[in-house]
Amino acid sequence: MQPSPTAWSVADESFRDHFNEVREDGRRNWFYPQKPTGTWHTRRVWFTVALLTVLFVTPFIRVNDQPLFLFNIIERKIIVFGLFIGPQDYWLFGLTMLSFMVFIVLFTTIFGRLWCGWACPQTVFMEMVFRKIEYAIEGDRPKQMALDKAPWTSDKIMKKGAKWTIFLFISFLIANLLLAYGVGVDELQKIVTEPVAENPGLFFGVVVFTAIFFFNFTWLREQACTVVCPYGRLQGVLMDRNSVVVAYDYKRGEPRGKLRKNQERTGGDCISCMQCVNVCPTGIDIRNGIQMECVSCTACIDACDHIMEKVGFEKGLIRYTSENAITNGTSKLFTTRTYGYIAVLVLLWSVLGYMVVTRTNTETTLLRAPGTQYIENPDGSISNLYTFKIFNKTNRIIHPTLRVDTPGGTLRFAGKPDLSLEGAGMSEGTVFITVPKSSLTGRKNEVKLSVLEGSQMLEAFSTTFIAPEE
Repeated sequence: MQPSPTAWSVADESFRDHFNEVREDGRRNWFYPQKPTGTWHTRRVWFTVALLTVLFVTPFIRVNDQPLFLFNIIERKIIVFGLFIGPQDYWLFGLTMLSFMVFIVLFTTIFGRLWCGWACPQTVFMEMVFRKIEYAIEGDRPKQMALDKAPWTSDKIMKKGAKWTIFLFISFLIANLLLAYGVGVDELQKIVTEPVAENPGLFFGVVVFTAIFFFNFTWLREQACTVVCPYGRLQGVLMDRNSVVVAYDYKRGEPRGKLRKNQERTGGDCISCMQCVNVCPTGIDIRNGIQMECVSCTACIDACDHIMEKVGFEKGLIRYTSENAITNGTSKLFTTRTYGYIAVLVLLWSVLGYMVVTRTNTETTLLRAPGTQYIENPDGSISNLYTFKIFNKTNRIIHPTLRVDTPGGTLRFAGKPDLSLEGAGMSEGTVFITVPKSSLTGRKNEVKLSVLEGSQMLEAFSTTFIAPEE
């Protein structure tokens, strides 16, 4: 989404010809955003407090003696809202991810990059944690710029050392938080309670992720959003002229001009104070229209509103709005496109809900042993030989029993298989199923079976039973 071509002069289009984070000589253009204040920033602070509380508390919440969330990709153990997704249920995980992607598309189509500015962990930690510490130690924009240009004195060493030490500690906390979601707090606790030599993998993981996060929040910073993350580049495809974004009202603001005393103003409301640029964490000029680098953090809204209030102009020159709202004065959040996404999302959620409700704790495969025939027993009953596999789809130990539900049917294991199933484990073996002739109707018959744990039914299924033709 971009302003109409007639709204800008040719000179204003020059920003499209270069990446503002790279200088002419190819070196990085380091940004020093001004400390944000204002109504929207206060709202983001409170939202961040709530979000970080949820993030750090959630790994300790347990449902049925297992974590509320767990994403252990290495061991193929995933838990979402207490629902364990093991190797046999990866289709369920895939459907969940597909639903999540469609939700992101729908959300972005309507609300733009609201996620980036308010809830993305990169933005939350960078702008609301690490920069807050930086402001407290090094000061606001002018002081930070002066400190970086100054020679290495004892004062500079002390400030930089204190900042980097705190950054390292917080990076360590975030690394532990990530691993808590990846392996669980119980596994993570072993690093504290057991010698490092007994858990070298976990210790190495903490060290590596601490280094990654320290590098990210100390040096990479906004480039994680503008260079690494693909979401900003996708916004041009996902958003349209009705999407709600942080935008500059160019119809009201143009033409720009400095505010001069005792002089009648004939231009727009933008007084070219550059506060919206100075406060931007990605260094863009929002007056050029929505850009890939914009993360909708609302810092420019607060900065502009403060200036408008100071000079006696109406606030809202930069605000949450849409291109159509600025151009035509109309806004339509729900369009044919969004209704289409909603329909697809409702369909996916319906299928996912049905799959979750009908999901069983075990998955049993029972097949007739290849190359075998039915056996006619002296008492007139018929036996078939089967091979079976029982998969445990939970994260706890299950002691299942097999039962034939066809009237008069019995089963007898060949040998003594171990039916004690570890979490996400499997048991296999061979079993004879015997059915009286009176319960059989032809050559091919359906025999019903069930898997139980005590008196609780875990699963019901059926198999083909072969008998002689009468």
